[in-house]
Amino acid sequence: MYRSNVLTEGILPSIAIRGIAPFPHTDLRIEVGRIVSKNALLEAEKNYNNYVLLLIQENPMIDKPTENHVLDYGVVAKIGIKIKLPNGNFKVKFDPIVRAELIQIEQTDPYFLTRFKTMPTVQTDVDQELALVRMLAKQVLENNKQVLKNPKLSLEAIQNGVSSDKLCDIVANSLKVSENQKFKYLKTDSLNQRLTYLLEDIEKEKYMNQIENEINMTVKRNIDENQKEYYLREKMKAIQEELGDKVKKESDIEELKKKILAKKMPKHIEEKAIYELTRYQSLPASSGESGVIRTYLDFLIDLPWHEVSIDETDIKKAEAALDATHFGLEKVKERIIEYLAVKILTGKNPQTILCLVGPPGVGKTSLGKSIAESLDRRYVRVSLGGLRDEAEIRGHRRTYIGALPGKIIQAIKKSKVINPVILLDEIDKISHDAHGDPSSALLEVLDPEQNQSFTDHFLDTEYDLSQVMFITTANHMDTIPYPLLDRMEIAKNFLIPKRLLEYGLTKQNFKLPETSLTKLITEYTKESGVRQLDRQLAKLMRKVIQKLLKNKKLKSVSISDTTIQEWLGYPKFKKTNLDPKHNTIGISTGLAWTELGGEILEIESSIIPGKGNLSLTGQLGEVMQESVHAALSYLRSKSKELGLKKSFTSTNDIHIHIPEGATPKDGPSAGITMCVAILSALTKNPVKKDVTMSGEITLRGRVLAVGGLKEKLLAASRYNMKTAIVSKENFDDIQEIKSDLDQNLEIIYAENMDDVLKHALVKNPFAKKPMARKKITPAVKVKKVTKTKPKTTSKVSKIKPAQARKRKSTTKKK
Repeated sequence: MYRSNVLTEGILPSIAIRGIAPFPHTDLRIEVGRIVSKNALLEAEKNYNNYVLLLIQENPMIDKPTENHVLDYGVVAKIGIKIKLPNGNFKVKFDPIVRAELIQIEQTDPYFLTRFKTMPTVQTDVDQELALVRMLAKQVLENNKQVLKNPKLSLEAIQNGVSSDKLCDIVANSLKVSENQKFKYLKTDSLNQRLTYLLEDIEKEKYMNQIENEINMTVKRNIDENQKEYYLREKMKAIQEELGDKVKKESDIEELKKKILAKKMPKHIEEKAIYELTRYQSLPASSGESGVIRTYLDFLIDLPWHEVSIDETDIKKAEAALDATHFGLEKVKERIIEYLAVKILTGKNPQTILCLVGPPGVGKTSLGKSIAESLDRRYVRVSLGGLRDEAEIRGHRRTYIGALPGKIIQAIKKSKVINPVILLDEIDKISHDAHGDPSSALLEVLDPEQNQSFTDHFLDTEYDLSQVMFITTANHMDTIPYPLLDRMEIAKNFLIPKRLLEYGLTKQNFKLPETSLTKLITEYTKESGVRQLDRQLAKLMRKVIQKLLKNKKLKSVSISDTTIQEWLGYPKFKKTNLDPKHNTIGISTGLAWTELGGEILEIESSIIPGKGNLSLTGQLGEVMQESVHAALSYLRSKSKELGLKKSFTSTNDIHIHIPEGATPKDGPSAGITMCVAILSALTKNPVKKDVTMSGEITLRGRVLAVGGLKEKLLAASRYNMKTAIVSKENFDDIQEIKSDLDQNLEIIYAENMDDVLKHALVKNPFAKKPMARKKITPAVKVKKVTKTKPKTTSKVSKIKPAQARKRKSTTKKK
């Protein structure tokens, strides 16, 4: 197997060395520890006259290399000194001889056996070689410490006049570059090319050394400067302590004075600032008041006094800005445009403050931001939720530690102009305690007659808020009608297209039928806004994306009711279960407004023989309890007309219950509904199954107007009601929202309770009763008596003759 002409070509055992470039004409000392390497070492000593082929393993992290992990060139070397270590490995000195090109790896187990051919050095242009060697020698002599790891061997080689080939290998082996960069020297057989590579690497290394030196000098210079600065600062600190910090304060005072004068504050503010600056100058730096005054002066300088933003005067742009960000809300947007029109025409803020009222998520805050954008003004939002300290509005007095200006002045500073749009969010959630009443402080802020001279305790001077546009928001509507969003239209026209664009889907990828969208809205979201609906749509789209990615052939996913339940779980909200098939006794259906929209309200009434007790269950509030008493008083006053016994309140116990007892309920809207339920239970007269109602009742039976009708009537349509009874006073309110209502829903306008009962109960309680007709039967008996008149004659004929003669004589006399 061994060939004597090993330096030309042949087969040799091979050892893969990790990430090291073995150069001919140099020594290589490594530790041999892998099994295949030790087997190759022993085989070379036994059968190959100590010759091995050193292969280059490029990635040193691989413990068990294969033929794919070594380069296609290496070095033929002879084993020199071999020492066995305590751990079983060998410390070996190799003498690399000549470059070799791998032809084929014959075997890999139990050791590498490789076929190769040597790569003798090729020398072409001798003159070029001589010039390159001279240049190399010069570079080594001049820069050996910068570019070489062990310059001694290279210098000795130059002094001894070794061959160009040997000099190139010695210098390359000692070069301060990575081992991977040295592999090109082993791969190249041309000597001139290797010398060129070597000169290029030396120049690169010189350049890198130069950059490193410059960086080191810069770092050293910076360190020296920092040390110098630190020394001077410490010295200055000691001097200032001796002088009471007057040196530093003098420079600060001059700078502050320049800023105050440059700010062009109102005259009285500037005078106050200069006065405070004089006080600041007289106080020692260690004084706590000195820091307070400095903070105060800085705040005065940062606060805008004359800076304004130029308003947009195109009303069409304002309309476009509102339409682009909000769907529906036509009445609200119309009111805002009217407000802006007055503002644009007069150049002054109108004498009214806009208050956007509605449940969370309907777009109040974003409406305020849209108003600011439509006017091209700065926008600042101030949250008032949970505010209970008056100082949060008026600011703290500077006598307190940690004093701050109020939220209004802080918002002005943040906006950097004197005419921003400030949104006072959640104004209905302000409370008060022993620290004062913030709502009273807000009166001065929002009152156009007073806010031009608003006084903040921290500023301790007047500030003009008249150019600020204030907008407030609240969640609770009370009796204010407020049109909410049609979420079906919003989902189809706004939410779905927006989410499709965000997730990179198309209408062809994501198909949501209207029936499924209805299920999603009614059973998985319960809100008057659209935040939760938007989240659920986004969740469905993410599921669709996963499905499309898992099945590349799938181009479209249609969302069904089953899919919704599978991906979103069982329905979170369910409709109130009504009994639409039967007319029921003692149960009437009312309409309620909640923060989550309109809802159906069932009112149950039960009559039990007793002593006149009244039971109210279902978490009824005070107003609702009063409505029950008003309904009972009306029924007692109408007991005769309604066919009730006068003693019905003293001989019966009446129980009123509204289901979902854990939920508090209050409001006057259920007054007529309760009255219908009680009368139905008392007279056993069923309530019509498809009639619902909402209205307040008085003692005389008048039906008064209530609010929130749009939401209530939408709920009536949602529960398939055919008739809705409301107060006649709500007629104008209905006309405004009629276009949004279901046209199949019949609306009856009731002026009093008599109108309600006629349409709500199956039998009209005011119609004549059948029993009234039976009372005329005695008239028939009278008629029969008339027919029996002859019998009376017969009685007369039985009178005695003497009596008869006496009657005749009397008749003649007459």
